[in-house]
Amino acid sequence: MALQNKKSLGQNWLKNRDILLDIADTASTEGVETVVEIGPGLGTLTSALFKFFDKVISIEFDDKLAANLPKSFPGKNLQVIHDDVLKVNIDALDLPEKYVVAGNIPYYITSPIIEKFLSVEHKPEKIVFLIQKEVAERIVAEKGNHTILSLTAQNKAKVSLGALVKREFFTPPPKVDSQVIILEPYEKPQVSDKAIALAKLGFSSPRKKLVGNLVVALRKPKEEIENIFNQLSISTDVRPADLSLQDWEALAQVVAK
Repeated sequence: MALQNKKSLGQNWLKNRDILLDIADTASTEGVETVVEIGPGLGTLTSALFKFFDKVISIEFDDKLAANLPKSFPGKNLQVIHDDVLKVNIDALDLPEKYVVAGNIPYYITSPIIEKFLSVEHKPEKIVFLIQKEVAERIVAEKGNHTILSLTAQNKAKVSLGALVKREFFTPPPKVDSQVIILEPYEKPQVSDKAIALAKLGFSSPRKKLVGNLVVALRKPKEEIENIFNQLSISTDVRPADLSLQDWEALAQVVAK
């Protein structure tokens, strides 16, 4: 009997072999033989990954899919972990020094999964996820269009876009197109935790001017916040999206004094 997708788990299966091989090829990295795959589902991406990796460690929450997966790859070096990826202790896994992460990620938990793999102690060489196109574009946004998601991701990794995958290639077709996002983690974040914490306060009302947001969040007089902006040559008319990571770091350093 064919396995049915579960809408509650955001399961949309991609079966186009060329696209799957392109994703696996994007994940392939010189000198890396192990890939951690998130949400293997029916194993279509798993099959493509075995073209480029010797070992696949698949993390699957669905019990039936997790039980069925090994049957599809007899003789292959496949390890299946039946668990919620957000609950798995990645640093406790028996991983080699170098590994990569790949997967077709459910839209509703994209951000937590990305944050998890950018925050582990034993960082992957590369993360390649197929996610909602709109979210992928938000992650790679530049100064003027930043969101807290783009700032937190770019603080910890070099980000870029891969292939665009139209919705009709999925079964069942989702309501939106998907895009491959590529993240290459840095050894250390670009800016301090204080800078990111301040950015989160600043984005409390993304469409409003940043000065007003910080007046409310920091409980400081408007004149004081404006003086800080002037001191750093930052316009008092900017909105949160207009600042770079370095701008947030500069603000955090002055605010902390």
